[in-house]
Formats: sequence, C-alpha cells, structure tokens
Amino acid sequence: MLRRKFEDYLGRHPDHMSTAVIFTEFLDQQDCFHRSNRGGHFTGSAWLVSADGLRVLLTHHRKLNRWLQLGGHADGEPDSSLVALQEAREESGLPGLIVEPEIFDLDRHWIPEHGGVPGHWHLDIRHVVRTTRSEEFVVSDESHALAWRDISEIAVDPDADESLRRMALRWLLRQRERREQGMVGA
Repeated sequence: MLRRKFEDYLGRHPDHMSTAVIFTEFLDQQDCFHRSNRGGHFTGSAWLVSADGLRVLLTHHRKLNRWLQLGGHADGEPDSSLVALQEAREESGLPGLIVEPEIFDLDRHWIPEHGGVPGHWHLDIRHVVRTTRSEEFVVSDESHALAWRDISEIAVDPDADESLRRMALRWLLRQRERREQGMVGA
C-alpha cells in the first residue's frame, strides 16, 4: 500500500523523484517502521491546517529547538496517514481532526544524537490534516510552544525550515489550482 502511495506521489511531484526513490527503496529495510533501525526509520507528520486553509499549526520542537510541523515515529504502524493523524491529535489536543490519505510531502532529514540515541535518518511522510472544530490547542510535553502561522508568510520566510517553505508553497499552489477549478473547500 505504501509503495503505491509513493508511486502516486511521484506522479504528482516528478521533481521530487530522487527523494521518492530513496523512500521506496527504504521499504525493503528490515524494521523500517521501528526506532530499533538505528540507521533510520519512517516517521509521519501532519501539515495541520486551519478550517479556512490559511494557517498551519507548528510546534517549537523541544528536542530540535526549531519551529516544525507536528509529527513523530511510526512505531511499527505502516499506514503513514494514521501516524500523521495520531501525532497531530497527541501533540495538539485538537478534536475532530481529519487526514487526507494521499502523501503531501516527503522529507529525509538527519536527526542529531540526543539523550544517548545516536544520530540517524528520519524518512518523514507528511499528510494534510485539517481541523473541523475548535482551533484551541493544548501544548504537549514534546513542545516548547505551538502556534498558528500564516502559510503565505512561511512560504517567503527565509528563516523558516526549508521543508516548511516547500510545503507552504505546495499548499498555496494546490489552493490556487483548486480555486481555478472551482473546487469549494480547497
């Protein structure tokens, strides 16, 4: 199933071919969904957007000390959309979240050594998660803080994480294309 999602992603984002190939080949690694794979493992993240689609909820990550999207380890779960949804719920406390099943973004990034855990790769599979009710979040112990940020501002913020800028630009392009196609609730 995940292999098909990677193929679908590649069809939508051919400019991201090298990354999609790395992710597809990594599926053949033993324990690729578990932290026990010390070289690296799959993680899942949420591009958690407000109901109006204009803002995204970011975490000031406690371990990495940077503003990032919500997310975490797969811990054996091969369905990346479920991982993204679970992490969004746990890290935000928001009720009524819904997740889009297709992959929104892929990002492979190095996680430095921390607390005795050696440095390793995270192969992060990102999904769009949407709010449907309250936007009043609860900060978990994994974050210094949470904040709703304007997506159009992230897209042009030179200090923002590169992958956040990529997702912001991708989101804005998707919203524009959907408006042009007359799709409501893009």
